[in-house]
Amino acid sequence: MTLDINQCNFGGQQQMIFFSYNKCGTCRKAKKTLDTHKVLYDEVDITKKPPSKAILKKAIKAKGMKKLFNTSGEQYKKLRIKDKIGTMTEAEAVELLSANGRLIKRPIAVDGNRITVGFDEIEYKKIWS
Repeated sequence: MTLDINQCNFGGQQQMIFFSYNKCGTCRKAKKTLDTHKVLYDEVDITKKPPSKAILKKAIKAKGMKKLFNTSGEQYKKLRIKDKIGTMTEAEAVELLSANGRLIKRPIAVDGNRITVGFDEIEYKKIWS
């Protein structure tokens, strides 16, 4: 089951969805930055509820297909994605990523208009503060 941005609301407004994994140090750093700046978000375990295909397409458009893959992850290596990504279509990538949250670079933060993939403190402060 995936989660779409339209499923998260806060006081009638679309709220950020923060797709993360609790064992991920980068996710914890990103979350701390959001909390420090009092950014409201719905946290979702990316391994249990990966982003919807619509969110993944938005991320690909913003960051490029290769940037969406967790290249250091066990699943990425096991499935030999590195050997396949050069010939993979966007549709194939979206299908694969939406079915396996462990393949996705994290965290992903998204609201109705903005999206970030991975964590860069300067980018987070600029976009989410």
